[in-house]
Amino acid sequence: MSASLEPVRPILLAEIRAARERIARTCVRTPLVRLELGAGFPDIRLKLENLQPINAYKLRGAANAVALLSDAERARGVWTISAGNAGQGVAFAARQAGVPCTVVAIETAPGSKLERMRSLGAKLILVSYATAWEVLEARAYPGVEGAFVHPFDDHNFIAGHGTMGLEILEDAPDTTAIFASIGGGGLVAGVGSAIKSLAPQIKIFGVEPETAAPAALSFAKGSPQAFPDWTASFVDGAGGRSVFPRMWERMKPVLDGCLVVSLAETRRAMRIMAEKARVISEGAGAMPLAAAMSGRAGIASNGPIVAIVSGGNIDLDKFSELIAAGATN
Repeated sequence: MSASLEPVRPILLAEIRAARERIARTCVRTPLVRLELGAGFPDIRLKLENLQPINAYKLRGAANAVALLSDAERARGVWTISAGNAGQGVAFAARQAGVPCTVVAIETAPGSKLERMRSLGAKLILVSYATAWEVLEARAYPGVEGAFVHPFDDHNFIAGHGTMGLEILEDAPDTTAIFASIGGGGLVAGVGSAIKSLAPQIKIFGVEPETAAPAALSFAKGSPQAFPDWTASFVDGAGGRSVFPRMWERMKPVLDGCLVVSLAETRRAMRIMAEKARVISEGAGAMPLAAAMSGRAGIASNGPIVAIVSGGNIDLDKFSELIAAGATN
C-alpha cells in the first residue's frame, strides 16, 4: 500500500494559506490567551483549540482534507482511524459535505469522544489500540470502503493544521517558542511548516508523555523509532507506539526538539489551566503547558511562549479526578 502513496514533500505556505480560506466557515479562529501565573514565570500564551466546534484542533485538517476530495471520492463516503478527535473532525466535515463517514475507533477512547462521533453521524467500528495502529499503517480495514482520510499522514490534513501557525504569528509576532503535543506528528508538522516559512527563529518543540515517547527517542537516535515500553494512560490523544518513517520526514525539518513530560506534570498543568484560565483540557492538550513550565527546553523567555491546547474532549468525572490528583503532585 505504501508504495502507491504520494512521496512526502514540504507543506508550502501557499497551501496553508489556501487551507485557511477553505476552512474559514467550518473552523473557529481560536484566541491566544495569556496565562497569568504571577511574578517569576514566563509569558505563556494558550492557543485554545479546545474551543473548536468539536473541541479539538483536528477539525482544521479534516475540513481541509474532506473539502479537497473529488466528487467521486465523496460519493463513496469517507473513513478514518481515531482515538476520538480525528474521528470527530472527519465526521463533522463529512456531515457538512453530506457524505457518510465510518470511524475505526479505539475501543478504550473516552466515552465522551465515542458518543460525539456517533452524534455527528459516524458509524463506529471499535478495535483495540494495537489493531488501530496496524490499520494506520495498512490504510485498510476489512469491510470498510470509501475514501480514506489518514488522521496524521495526509498532506492536506497537515496543511489544515498549519493554519494555527498563521494565527499565532498574527496575534503574537514576537513569539519565542511554540509547544505542541505529538501523537502521529501532524500537528507539529503543520504548525512547524507555517512558522518556519515565516519566522524561522521561533523554536518548535514537540511534547510526549513519559509512557509513550517514540518521537523523543527518534530525535535522540536520529531515526524513526518504536517505543519499547509503551503504556496506555489518560493521555489518549498523544504518544504513539512508534514514529512512522513518513512522519519523521515531515517533522524533522521543522522541529527543534522533542520533550517528555510526566503524567504528574500533565495533571498539574490540567489543574493550573482550570484554576487560572477556566480551561478544560484533556491530557494531550495540557502537556505543552507542562513542558513550557518545566524549563527543560532551555530557551530564553524574551518573548511569549505558546502552548497549544490541542483539545478538551475528556469525560468530566475523569477530569475532576485528574485535577484533584494534580493538587497533590
